[in-house]
Amino acid sequence: MNGTADLEGEYDHIIVGAGSAGCVVANRLSESGNRRVLLLEAGGRDNWIWFHIPVGYLFAIGNPRSDWMFETVAEPGLNGRKLNYPRGKVLGGSSAINAMISMRGQAADYDHWKSLGLPGWGWDDVLPVFRRIEDHFLGESGVHGTGGEWRVEAPRVRWDILDAVRQAAQDMGVEPVGDFNTGDNEGSSYFHVNQKGGVRWSAARGFLKPAMSRNNLRVETGCLTDRLVLENGRATVVEFVQEGERRRARCRGEIILCAGSIGSVQVLQRSGIGPGEVLKAAGVAVQVDLQGVGRNLQDHLQQRAIYRVSGARTLNETYHNLFRRGLMGLDYAVRRRGPLTMAPSQLGIFTRSDAGRARANIEFHVQPLSLDKFGDPLHRFPAITVSACNLRPTSRGEIRIASPDPAAKPIIAPNYLSTEEDRKVAADAIRATRQLMKQPAMARYSPEEFLPGPAVGDDDAALAKAAGDIGTTIFHPVGTAKMGRPDDADSVVDKDLRVIGVEALRVIDASVMPTITSGNTNTPTIMIADKVSREMTA
Repeated sequence: MNGTADLEGEYDHIIVGAGSAGCVVANRLSESGNRRVLLLEAGGRDNWIWFHIPVGYLFAIGNPRSDWMFETVAEPGLNGRKLNYPRGKVLGGSSAINAMISMRGQAADYDHWKSLGLPGWGWDDVLPVFRRIEDHFLGESGVHGTGGEWRVEAPRVRWDILDAVRQAAQDMGVEPVGDFNTGDNEGSSYFHVNQKGGVRWSAARGFLKPAMSRNNLRVETGCLTDRLVLENGRATVVEFVQEGERRRARCRGEIILCAGSIGSVQVLQRSGIGPGEVLKAAGVAVQVDLQGVGRNLQDHLQQRAIYRVSGARTLNETYHNLFRRGLMGLDYAVRRRGPLTMAPSQLGIFTRSDAGRARANIEFHVQPLSLDKFGDPLHRFPAITVSACNLRPTSRGEIRIASPDPAAKPIIAPNYLSTEEDRKVAADAIRATRQLMKQPAMARYSPEEFLPGPAVGDDDAALAKAAGDIGTTIFHPVGTAKMGRPDDADSVVDKDLRVIGVEALRVIDASVMPTITSGNTNTPTIMIADKVSREMTA
């Protein structure tokens, strides 16, 4: 450290984190030109080719250039395994390395938020926001919009074997649908993706870059935020480290944390805002004993079943054949089509793990490829991955800092499969996967179970153990700074996302979700950011 240097002047807003939410908030708060806005991002610029070619997630996840390289603790529910926990470290955040899947969840998710005492967050409240942010290839309708910054397109590659899996789903009673984003996503369909012309469409590309020419918006990268300074109960200063120098920026208006379900918790706790016992154990003086900070962690755990197949083309053997790999590159260069445009999952199936469920509670992500884990090479044998995740887990975990050092990794304990209900849903999901692969539509491909493997029995105990052996995150951590009523002891922010007990401080990112949405979480995060930042400027 070379001492402390102040950025010149005061800002009306300081935004910590230029991820999916931060890019939106920076755009909206700087739009009028009347507010001086500072955006601090710990990562770098998105000037690497694999941030833009869709299949680049294979190279970005697990790479310290683009990924925070977090790791969970050894999880009892996963039979003592630790999981890598990818988070984007770049302008655009996780939207620069994620699956690009455009998914809102279910109308009932948001109506549930409203029923928790959060007016303004029901489906009828958020649907206009989803429509407003969109530029959707299906055109203007009652459920979709055009002209917004968040581009949504159809996939630009197809695989015969995925068509067969979709037919297999229909054989077992799951009907095909054309659109997962109408409020009820039950059925099977190909995922719509956040791309434009075969190129990834991140939050940075859609929301931040059009705003970066504004004189009143300052964007700084390589800024690792350490802590906030509170003066008489008001957040006034952000302290951060940039190029080895400790710096400070002063805010006369509101400071907004958009660092995500992990990063925002770290900043709050290092600032002395959080559970008193956690802060004291980490060597941080307590400023505001706010018990919910870091708790209520929810994530979608997927059981990554892998099936060897024959008589089918998959990405595994295509990738390992140099000639075919060259053709893939040529197809992308000339037409922006083919496997290089692939999202990690192409086919989605939403269904119920048992007949007693009121709505779809499991989601399949089906992929024409297989690997041990993201960041590892593809297998050399033809295979597909059929991952099933519990959309609304009842297990709750936590995130906490271990020390006041901003460079120290947090303790991430998702507490997967810690409830009987989650273990039952996981077992039922594996059964449903096996049933899917046994349908007549799959017979010509002779699917052979590679994971969890034919030696695993079909009883609850065997399948629950198998879920612990093969389960992995689908990268959807939410809820660690949940919004709720002030009389809820676990609430961190109110319905307007103001931090309880601190003036001039908000959290706007996925951490504020009180319960996880029934599907991929990136688009709901962008909706939250647009809704609240527009209300701030109204």
